[in-house]
Amino acid sequence: MKLTAPLVLPPLSALYRIITKTRLSMYRRGTFRTTKLNRPVISIGNITTGGTGKTPLVEYVARLLSESGRRVCVLTRGYGRTRPDERVLVSDGQSVYSSAGEAGDEAFLLAKNLKGLAAVISDANRSSAGEDAIKHLGTDCFVLDDGFQHLRLARDLDIVVIDATNPWGGKRLLPEGRLREPLEGLNRANCIVITRTDQIDDIRTIQDELPLFASCPIFTSRMKTIDLVALSGAPPNLLGPIGAFCGVGNPHSFFTHLRREGYAPVFERALRDHQTYTQDHIDSISAGAAKRGAVSLITTAKDAVKIKSLHLSLPTYALEVQISIDNDTQFRDLILASIGTFTDSTNQAAGLAAGK
Repeated sequence: MKLTAPLVLPPLSALYRIITKTRLSMYRRGTFRTTKLNRPVISIGNITTGGTGKTPLVEYVARLLSESGRRVCVLTRGYGRTRPDERVLVSDGQSVYSSAGEAGDEAFLLAKNLKGLAAVISDANRSSAGEDAIKHLGTDCFVLDDGFQHLRLARDLDIVVIDATNPWGGKRLLPEGRLREPLEGLNRANCIVITRTDQIDDIRTIQDELPLFASCPIFTSRMKTIDLVALSGAPPNLLGPIGAFCGVGNPHSFFTHLRREGYAPVFERALRDHQTYTQDHIDSISAGAAKRGAVSLITTAKDAVKIKSLHLSLPTYALEVQISIDNDTQFRDLILASIGTFTDSTNQAAGLAAGK
């Protein structure tokens, strides 16, 4: 008899729960070693799979730290890159050295947007990458991308991003649901940022439920459009009607954002997250959009970095977004306080060592 998903997935999720809880317990007992970098580390992660709006928050925090005078480095796994076992210096903070394929699409996008502000390194071993950044780049502050479950590296502040459009991942663990660990894991968080609050009717339900799992500051946010960039050969002004496509973790959110911004696509195509595009993909999208009457295409900034070398038969544009945090001042104070404490203690230790 052929096994079906409803029969197979619950036992697999139960096994995943056991493995996840055992791993956490072993870190707590010290069986698994946690590395502490001699610099502040701010982790930004999530508790569900799929796009939660984490990357714009990583960029936001890195910018804030850079503007406060820090030499910042973003440590990321670089998901979807061609050689995941190699370390890639995506950017030293001044120049971008790799492609989206070599670095991973999100890592490359961060390097491009943070040029002149922060270095970016793609490496699964983020502890070792951090040590190298201290030694060779003079890094004095780290942003750990997708770090909530990366318990191997100690952090000074743990920020968890929760997508308002799918906050709990169906309340089921992988692979049955989208939870990466049980919701009780949120008690490790020092701060929670709820994203895309403008895409749901009532945020209070989520805000009321969160205290059941976590006791920490909770901030709300939304994504705002900052630019619409014409890709190669496209006129500067968007032509309509439009077709929309993306390969992100939450494509529905992207399409909803477009409609809220007044673009109203006549064609939508969602591909898998971190999609590697070929000319056949683009040709199929263009043909499907044209069949529906679209005369131009719009996609995400993350997708745009992977299609620049391909032939675009329709004018194509990238929508660039930025996270906007409610109670922004309080959030910024929390970030800076987390590294300020470290700085004070470090300076005091240095003074004692010098006999001051």
